[in-house]
Amino acid sequence: MSDLIHCITNPISMMQCANAVLALGAKPMMAEHPQEVAEITATASALLLNLGNISDVRMESMRISFGVAMEKGIPVVIDAVGVSCSKLRRNFVEELLRDYTTGLESEREQKTNQSFLLIKGNYSEILALRDLGYTSKGVDAEQGLAIGNVIDAAKSLANQYACLVLASGEADVITDGKEIALVHNGHPAMSSITGTGCMQGCICATYLARETSLLSVVDACACLGIAGEVAVDRLSSNADVGELGRYGCGSYLIALLDALSLVDDKTVQTRKRIQTLK
Repeated sequence: MSDLIHCITNPISMMQCANAVLALGAKPMMAEHPQEVAEITATASALLLNLGNISDVRMESMRISFGVAMEKGIPVVIDAVGVSCSKLRRNFVEELLRDYTTGLESEREQKTNQSFLLIKGNYSEILALRDLGYTSKGVDAEQGLAIGNVIDAAKSLANQYACLVLASGEADVITDGKEIALVHNGHPAMSSITGTGCMQGCICATYLARETSLLSVVDACACLGIAGEVAVDRLSSNADVGELGRYGCGSYLIALLDALSLVDDKTVQTRKRIQTLK
C-alpha cells in the first residue's frame, strides 16, 4: 500500500503539495480539524507541519498531531514558514521543539529511540530559529545572506535538537550537525510561482516515510530541483513557446508537476549535483 502523508499545511499551496505527494506515488491527506487529526496521524507514514498562513485551529491540530507522531515514532517535518517575520510563529516552533526535546529525554530514559524530526526553512528562517535577534520581511529569504552563516546556524540547530535541518535556497543545505550536504539542483524559474518551498517540505516527508536518513532529504531536494530543471528544458524546447522567459508562470507550474511525476529514482541519482562538506 502507498504511504499516507498527513500534511497540515496552508491553503495557499495545498493543491500543489497534494499533487507533489501523489506524483511520488504516495497518498496525501490534508486534514486539519482538531477532532480528527490524532486518528489520521496515527495511520500516517509521515507528518508535515507547515506554518504558512497560520491559524488558531491549525496550531491546535499541529500540537495534537505532533504529540501522536512522537508517541508512535512517525517522522515529522516542521516547515518553519515565516518565523523570521512573526514572533507568533517563532514562539510556536520553539514550543514544538521543547516538546520534542522532552520526548527525546523520555525515550533515552526508557532506552528507546523512535522520534525523527526534520526542521525545514529558507535561509532567513533557519537563521531566525538560531538567533532570536534576527528578523526579515515577509516569508521570502533575505537576499545576499552568506551561506557560511546559514551552514553554521543549521549545524547548531541540528546539534541542539538532535535532528536534521534543511535550509533551502540557491543551494539547499542539509545537515545532522556533523555531516553537511549541499544540493545544487534547481532553476530560478521555481521562484516565479508560489508553493515550491511548501512542495519541498511535502516531498521531504514523502521520502522520509520510506527511510529516515540525511540521504533521503538530500534526494528529496534533488528530486524537486531536477523537476524544476526538466520543466524549463521542456518549455524552452517547445517551438510554440520560444526561448526561456517567453512562457508564463502558469505554464511553468503545470510543467513542474508534469516533470515531478516523471522523475524517477534513477534520474535523481544520475542528475543530482551534491557537494559534501566537513
